[in-house]
Order: sequence, then C-alpha cells, then structure tokens
Amino acid sequence: MQRRTLLSVPLIASVASALSAEALHAQGSGANRTRWKVRASEGFDAIAFLGPLSGTPLYLDIYGDDVAAFSPRLPEAVRADAVQLWREANEDGFGLLGPNLQVLFSAHGHDATLDTLLAALRSRQTSILPSYRASSYWSEADWAWFDRAAPRIDAIFCALRDAGFAAFRQERIGPDLARRVAEVGRALAGFDVISWQEKLTGRTFDPEIQIVLLQFSKPHGIKVQGQTFLQAADYDTATTVRIAAHEMLHPPVPMDGLVARAALAVFERDPLIMKIVREHDPRWGYTTLKGMLDEDLAQALDQLISEALGVARNPADRWRRADDGMHVIAAGLYGLLRQDRWTERGGSIEHWLAEAVRRGRLKPAVFHPVAARVLERPVTALWPLPKP
Repeated sequence: MQRRTLLSVPLIASVASALSAEALHAQGSGANRTRWKVRASEGFDAIAFLGPLSGTPLYLDIYGDDVAAFSPRLPEAVRADAVQLWREANEDGFGLLGPNLQVLFSAHGHDATLDTLLAALRSRQTSILPSYRASSYWSEADWAWFDRAAPRIDAIFCALRDAGFAAFRQERIGPDLARRVAEVGRALAGFDVISWQEKLTGRTFDPEIQIVLLQFSKPHGIKVQGQTFLQAADYDTATTVRIAAHEMLHPPVPMDGLVARAALAVFERDPLIMKIVREHDPRWGYTTLKGMLDEDLAQALDQLISEALGVARNPADRWRRADDGMHVIAAGLYGLLRQDRWTERGGSIEHWLAEAVRRGRLKPAVFHPVAARVLERPVTALWPLPKP
C-alpha cells in the first residue's frame, strides 16, 4: 500500500487553526516558551527504510509497495544482509536497527543525505562517538555493536545511494513536502509544550523543538539526540504535539538515581507488573522493568500535558489500544497525579515519585485500583486484555 499522499492543505489548515486556538486558550496569557523548527531529511529517511527492507510485517503492512518497487534495484547480497542485520540487532541487544542508527547519526547534520551518512560512518570515532558518548543515549555495548557492524552498514548505505534512493524517495513524497513543512511549522506555533513540561517535571528545557518529517518512518515517532523528533510527514498536528510532549521527557527522572531505584524496588515486588515485564510481546520494547518505568512515567506526564493543550486521547482508550494494553504503570501513575491535581500544582516529578514511594502509593493494594479506574477494567483483570 503506497503512503505518499499527504493530508490536504485545507483540512490541515482548518484543524491546525482550531487546535492552536484551543491550545492558546488552555495555556492562558503567559509567554510561549516553545520555538518549533520543522524540516525534512534524506538521511533519516534512508535509515528508516531499513525497517521495510528487513521484511518485518510491522513495516511491510505500511510500505510493502515501496519495498516491492525499490528492493529489486539492490544487489541480492545487500537485500539479504539488511534482513540479517536487523535480526542480529534485536538478538544482540542493540535493539531496533533503524531508530537506534537514527540516534547515532543525529548530531552535526550527519542526516542530510546518504553521502553525509557515509562520511560520518567512515569517520565515526571523531564524527559520531563524541556527541553520542556525551548524550543521554550513551551505551558502551551499543557502540561496540555499531562499530563492528559499520562495514555492513556502509555497504547497505552505498547500495541505497547507487540504486537511486534519493530520487525514489522524492518520487514517493511528491511535490508537497516543502509546503507540508511550512504548514506544520505554522500549525505548531500556538502549542507551548515546553512551559508545560517544565511545570510538570520541575526541570528546565531548551525552548527549541525540532520536528523532522519523514516518508518511511511509520509506525514510529522517534526522539534522537537533543530535542529533535522524527515522524511521518502526514501525521496530524495533534499527533505531532503528543510526540513532542512525550519524547522530550525521557528520562522523566534519573533512572539510576535513588528515587527511581526505590520505585523499581516496589514494582519488583508486584506480581502483576513483573508478569507484564516478562510476558508482554517483545516487539513493543520495554523488556526491562527499568525501561518500562521510564516509558510509563513519561506517558503519564504526556497525557496530562496533552490534556492541558487540548490534544489528548481518552486515557482508557489510549492505553487499551497501545501495545496490547501493557501500560498499566502509566495508567496508575497518571491516576495518582490526577488525584494530586498535578496539572494545577506542578513541581519536581522526582520529588513526587519519592513521596509516592514513601507513602506506599505504588504498592498493589493502592496502585492497582487507581490504574483500574483509569483503564476502566476490573482490578482483577488489568492485564492481559481478553482476546477479542
């Protein structure tokens, strides 16, 4: 199924205007702290296309026609290794190959084109490593895996370039991407995500948020180094705001700090939560309790921010439909924050979490009923969801 058609200009303009007006009303008359920058990227799109090339059904369901059209241009050995490398990245603990490579290449403009990707890859010790090591994403194990895989990644990038990926991408995008970039920039101008994030976390954020519109990134919304987010070009304004509201929060608290470790210790004694960690479908990620707490506290906060900005989904529907309903921690934390009127109060989320631990609010007897009310499920049937 081909996905090159963008949403129509009149529809985007009318929806964006309504949402922006609602957001400004919700935020009151305070100064807007958020500066939005919107652009596109050939390099990030090339990396994103590794997902469809991997043959994974999650991507082929969206980009099957694109793969069928482009894949025959690649040498057979490259096609086979794209599949194998994606599989090895998951098996070896590197994770999803495309999103993790996008993080690595996301500094200093390395993502501009396939040629700039290749130049950075070939000088990776000086062009990629310093910024990656200084980022919140740093992992010595992931860097070692990437360094070993670099020759194979180089071969795939070269094959994409030589097969005319840049022209193929432009053909799939059509003539509307530059206009779409301008539309998104205008539509986002009224949404002050930064002020809400600062209020609800007690942290300070850089006021600039950069949105990179891509052709082949579905179903992911990806945060890379800095306050930069990658998303599909045809996502609507509300989705873009929700992605930015969520992704910048990672990590919502220092995940190796005393408070996070205390919260993790409570959840480790919760049989339901540990069952979710062990038994949920690994394709959704979050295969450790630490990763799940990081994600779910960010989801709880972004739900409050989205509500304040007028772009929220119903929380019960959101968490029932997402990832087989596994985000019970998110629902419970959101419910506790709502009880505490956190949108009105704000403050340090780390201090709030420490107090929740101290008062026993994360223990099953308290936490599960709160989550059940948010999720609109029986407290005895929070997860797994019944088969349809």
